[in-house]
Amino acid sequence: MSAIERLLIVGNGMAGHRLLEALLKREQRPRHITVIGDERAPAYNRILLSPWLAGEAERSALTLRERDWYADQGVELVLGERVETIERGARRVITDAGRELAYDRLVLATGSRPAMPDVPGIRQAGVHGFRDLDDAAALTRIADEAPADNNRAVVIGGGLLGLEAAEGLRKRGMRVSVVQRSERLMNRQLDPTAAALLQGELERRGLEIITGAQLSRFEGDEQGSVRAVRLADGRRLAADCVVVAAGITPNAELGRQSGLSTARGILVDAWLTSSDPLIHALGECCEFEGRTYGLVEPIWRQVEVLAARLCHDPVAGYVEVPTATKLKVSGVSLYAFGPIEPDDGHEVLTYHDPQHGDYRRLLLRDNRLEGAVLYGDTVFGPWYFEQSLAGRDLGACRQALLFGAGDAKPLLEEAA
Repeated sequence: MSAIERLLIVGNGMAGHRLLEALLKREQRPRHITVIGDERAPAYNRILLSPWLAGEAERSALTLRERDWYADQGVELVLGERVETIERGARRVITDAGRELAYDRLVLATGSRPAMPDVPGIRQAGVHGFRDLDDAAALTRIADEAPADNNRAVVIGGGLLGLEAAEGLRKRGMRVSVVQRSERLMNRQLDPTAAALLQGELERRGLEIITGAQLSRFEGDEQGSVRAVRLADGRRLAADCVVVAAGITPNAELGRQSGLSTARGILVDAWLTSSDPLIHALGECCEFEGRTYGLVEPIWRQVEVLAARLCHDPVAGYVEVPTATKLKVSGVSLYAFGPIEPDDGHEVLTYHDPQHGDYRRLLLRDNRLEGAVLYGDTVFGPWYFEQSLAGRDLGACRQALLFGAGDAKPLLEEAA
């Protein structure tokens, strides 16, 4: 079967670009590829937005490929235009600039946007997300230009992105408060002990951490600029800018308006195909078996499946597999997988070295490792994850398990 003639990729973020790179490596690929993105810059690494905000990376380090590279690869690149309409019958899209682009296959890789809380004042000037270059550039400018008596920032969200934004603004001289709805930071990755260790470290650096907090409203001045965050318990946090990093919402509207099946995201099958067999969805805008995505590891696996599919190479469909979360929060290493909260059937093993800031907690069931949280020294994290995936009986090394592979492996080998 010959390759398709015209492929159109809508979205030039990390998922769309990864797909493009995967296609270009294959001998048989679409004859004509067009990539369109609504941002003005070519594809860049969003993971490096936090180091750029913190002044730890140059803007040039974020760029994945320069514009000339696309032309050299024979790829048509359209930037700064948003696709507004998909005419499925005519197999074409129309942009906000009136441009019409035809396709034989269409890939929607439109990503996601910050989930904005539904509270009064959310649309005031000075309230930002933290998802793209414009957000990071605006926050950098605010921090660099803020006078000493007018440099308060409030970050909504105590997950990875919120903490990185808070640390970046702090490193640029702002006084920062972090507001977290849950009773602990990073509640989806960390247990209470690890979260408390992280909070203590960040507070020693100068961040104000407020957990178990509910937003009431954002207060502004007569010019419509935000000046404070009001909490449900009455506390008022002065704010010269606010960063909202409290989750993401899939950008599924284009698919929904075009009549594709959607829920939170654009519904796809195991080959990333939507309800229209000529349209695929990939990454943060798609939904598979009730799941949406925010981490790169499953998205990279989606890319390999879709690239093979588009090039007519045999490929098994995408399946969900367990993933470990490897995080670097402001210089603190974290590694976690499996359940966070133990149940009645779990045996809980813990190791805590307060002097060195190291903490490990393992959850075992019938001598098999199901979950782990590591804070500080995470070098053994991948080995623990390997044992969990293998479902290995670790009874022979149970007493040494908390001390990692060096102590546990000889005991396992001896018992084998």
